[in-house]
Amino acid sequence: MIYQPKSIFIFLLCCTFLITGCQQSTGDFKVQEVPVEYLKAGQGFLEVSTVAQGLDVPWGMDYVDNKVLFTEIKGKVKELNLSTGELRTLLDLTDVYTRTTPGLLDIAIQKNTKDDPFVFINYTKKQDSILVSTLIRYQYTGSELINRKEILTVAGASGHNGSRLLIDEKNILYWATGDVADNKMAQDSTTLNGKVLRMNLDGSVPTDNPIPNSLVYAWGFRNIQGMTFDKDANLFTAEHGDAIEDEVNWVRPLHNYGWPLIEGMHDTDEELAIVSKTKMTEPIKSWTPVIAPAGMAYYNHDQIAAWKNALLLVTLKSQTFRVLNLNSDQHTIKEEHIYFGKHFGRMRAVLVLPNGDILLSTSNRDWNPQPGFPKENDDRILRIRASKEQPKEFLQEDVAIATSEKQNGLVLFKNYCASCHREDGKGVEKTFPPLLNSTKIKDLPAFTKLLLEGTTDKQTIKGVRYEQNMASFKFLKDVELAEIINYVSKSFGDKKTTTPKAVKALRN
Repeated sequence: MIYQPKSIFIFLLCCTFLITGCQQSTGDFKVQEVPVEYLKAGQGFLEVSTVAQGLDVPWGMDYVDNKVLFTEIKGKVKELNLSTGELRTLLDLTDVYTRTTPGLLDIAIQKNTKDDPFVFINYTKKQDSILVSTLIRYQYTGSELINRKEILTVAGASGHNGSRLLIDEKNILYWATGDVADNKMAQDSTTLNGKVLRMNLDGSVPTDNPIPNSLVYAWGFRNIQGMTFDKDANLFTAEHGDAIEDEVNWVRPLHNYGWPLIEGMHDTDEELAIVSKTKMTEPIKSWTPVIAPAGMAYYNHDQIAAWKNALLLVTLKSQTFRVLNLNSDQHTIKEEHIYFGKHFGRMRAVLVLPNGDILLSTSNRDWNPQPGFPKENDDRILRIRASKEQPKEFLQEDVAIATSEKQNGLVLFKNYCASCHREDGKGVEKTFPPLLNSTKIKDLPAFTKLLLEGTTDKQTIKGVRYEQNMASFKFLKDVELAEIINYVSKSFGDKKTTTPKAVKALRN
């Protein structure tokens, strides 16, 4: 056969199209109108691009067949085609209850199957006027979610619902449930809240579960927000503390992680007395001041060598992306690297793709946006991947700020108070009351007692009911509490002051 020039041109054009199409299938799409940024990590540079924008609080993400399925908190499940950038809505649930943190939360997709994979989602809803947290299973045909089946329902609440979902290689589902702000739940191994549950994909109890005929795998958790496996199937979780001690835990069967009896490391006389009588397990990492950890993933690719064998963690309060490099024992953390501090805002989910790309989702249109957010194109899904570029401008690892022995009131207020009550003292409507012109802060002894004891019931102030309880800050030193009280009084109240001695006199 003799090819004429025109035929050869058409042939080459077709080949070019096929090659380009193959390249696109690796997930090369990015939103062109959003500038690419670069991050220096180790000795190389990473490209940070936007693959989806204008989203409504994405919460959970998972990967299947060059697509990402993700949830939005108000009730939508969407599909993102990584080759074309096409976004489609697969579900728009009408029975989702959302206010602040409740809503449509995580999603997990079965990987080890030749059939249409099962897809699990979790959300809060009202059942006979009572809030519950429900686990629903679908099948994904490649274009639709079908065959809805309710697998399990547990107690729900206006906060502390968890929740993360994870499916292992043996087709076992793990569900991290919150304690629903009920301090009796987490330590009661007969309940299903404040736990990591382990079940078959039909909701039944696996025969090798640690407690016969029980879904409970481990307990003593407050509010897990991240969960992942490493290369050896070790299970890790990231959890919100109360006012102190956000945690990363290495989760093992039948282990008790302490909440609410213990927070974080076992390092007080009271906690040591408890563990001398009852075996409880320490976290492998904790943070005070808290960072509000969210989604977690495990990275073990050569594409970004500096991050190989690391837990990847996104945060809400500190608005950071953290790389926790693991030691070779796979259950201790060697070092922590922090990136993007307040650059992209709050981040909720992280997902590692099969080719080593990393996806992060922002959460700047949720109930608690931080100063400067949301941006016009929030919320977004960002992609991080290795780059051969040598950019002139780039982001770098955040510089760790050493904490001095004595911190002033402003620093302490920002560390412990501002994420809820805001730097301007105006609070969050119906969630955290304002400090500005509050009558409570003008009575310094009563204000001091409030900081020392916290609250256990929802508060109604000037006719407004606030959903969130206040944590106790008795762990702070007298001088630190006095600094906070004086800063709040001078900034938002009548400028009266207290002393460390006065604080000490009010401790029980």
